[in-house]
Amino acid sequence: MDDALAIRDYLPNSFKNQNDGDYIAFLWEVFESNYESEKYQFAMLAYHMLYMSFVYFSVWQIKLSRPADFANAVIFQQKEKELLTASSPFTFSEVQERSIFKFLRLAGCEQQHIGQFQKLVDERNDIAHSNGHIFFTDQAVADRKIGEIMGQMAAIQSHMRPVIHDCLKRFLLESHNPDEREYYDDADQIQEVLIHVNYFSQKDTEACRSFDIGSLAGDANFEAIKALFEAFLAKHPPTED
Repeated sequence: MDDALAIRDYLPNSFKNQNDGDYIAFLWEVFESNYESEKYQFAMLAYHMLYMSFVYFSVWQIKLSRPADFANAVIFQQKEKELLTASSPFTFSEVQERSIFKFLRLAGCEQQHIGQFQKLVDERNDIAHSNGHIFFTDQAVADRKIGEIMGQMAAIQSHMRPVIHDCLKRFLLESHNPDEREYYDDADQIQEVLIHVNYFSQKDTEACRSFDIGSLAGDANFEAIKALFEAFLAKHPPTED
């Protein structure tokens, strides 16, 4: 169970939309209750749904930070209009699950990575059908699968760093002036427009700390941009190991 807790660092800590937060909390409760009662097959179904939510959040960040690339990538999707106008990451659940991973190519994932990600979906499909098989018969088997899922999430997260930095860069450029943004207070602007809009997780905010603020030194508003970045760093200090 302790290893399974690590997934929380990859999922948003808070949500602007309460329904989204309630959904993630529900999935975790389903996983936890079934795991503790040794119903590992059902526990792993819920855990996989948490994993897929993480994937949807990642694709959402790609959509926001690289809109032109995303628009080109959805041209041949049946749900092209719905994807382009999506107001929530969970809209991506309408895409066939094996296909959604292809959007991670926009973050630098290679085909061999995509194949490994898709394998988890295929395995989940096997356990989701009434086929007479109990694949997760004990805790050891479930824990091995949890470790595999966490490994895949770490791989996706590592590729997402440039995308996360793009999200932060856009935020800094658009939000540095308190008189021209949604919230006057830095903390409110950071929470609502950076964290909530981009569905940032603890891992995402950690990745933002390595952003090269000097890359924006040529901007005429650099001092205000730098001050906002420093406000972000103060609000999201390094985590303790």
